Amino acid sequence: MDIAALINHPEVLLLVLAPLFFVCILLEWYFGDRRQKLPVSARYHTKEVLCNFSLAAMHQGADILTGLLIAKLYLAVFGWKLFDIQMGPLSFVLLMIAQDFCYYWFHRASHRVRWMWAAHVVHHSSENMNFSTAFRQSLMYPFAGMWVFWLPLVILGFDPNWVVFVVLLNLGLQFFVHTQAVRKLGPLEWLFNTPSHHRVHHGRNPQYIDKNYAGILIIWDKLFGTFVPEGETVIYGITKPVNSFNPLKVTFSEWRDMFSEVTARGLTFSERFKILFAPPASQQKDE
Repeated sequence: MDIAALINHPEVLLLVLAPLFFVCILLEWYFGDRRQKLPVSARYHTKEVLCNFSLAAMHQGADILTGLLIAKLYLAVFGWKLFDIQMGPLSFVLLMIAQDFCYYWFHRASHRVRWMWAAHVVHHSSENMNFSTAFRQSLMYPFAGMWVFWLPLVILGFDPNWVVFVVLLNLGLQFFVHTQAVRKLGPLEWLFNTPSHHRVHHGRNPQYIDKNYAGILIIWDKLFGTFVPEGETVIYGITKPVNSFNPLKVTFSEWRDMFSEVTARGLTFSERFKILFAPPASQQKDE
């Protein structure tokens, strides 16, 4: 598939990259499980891997279904664009940087707004860290409002197909930071999100919670005060464990708890609002 076809059908990008993802998974499994050269928390467990793959399939299906509606919205908003941006090498780089900036705020909101955390918690609920963890995504992202964060790019004048392509490219590149096989990457650690930085993000150690939201560039965390380097061994998971490999339970546990709390009798409007949109009470996550 050539680049023009990918831009016209960006939803297939992750499927195109899938063979590379699976090669990386096999290599990591070989060195971690067979050769035992990686930490125990990097091992592959059949039930969890099947859960992760099921979550990825559900996420992909939800994206395709809701993508039709969101694409129409983006096209409608594109009619109000501020600039007529023609795509070329420079505008592509600018779009990548702008999208990564938007991703930082989406990711930060996904940890600080419980409504969005209810979707994002799925990704953080594993107590292991390996490449298959990257597949652990929620089908509820469209419902939680992820698409809102890319609207400014469309309003600026970036073609909606290019915006969606870059969003998925960013997500695809993040696959490679979900590993314990890579320790430090020298000077690259200063500018880019790396496995070391992202391991911190998945830690439930108190000093690691709500840190390192980066997608591709770690500079946003350094600019906005959310950067912490990897030091103490990372303990993965969330402080309110799901304790299940059922993808439906993993997906909906936090939504169930949130709606149970918000519909309780005797609460004021302000209290209900806080339950939905304030930071999670157990912001003891594995963020």
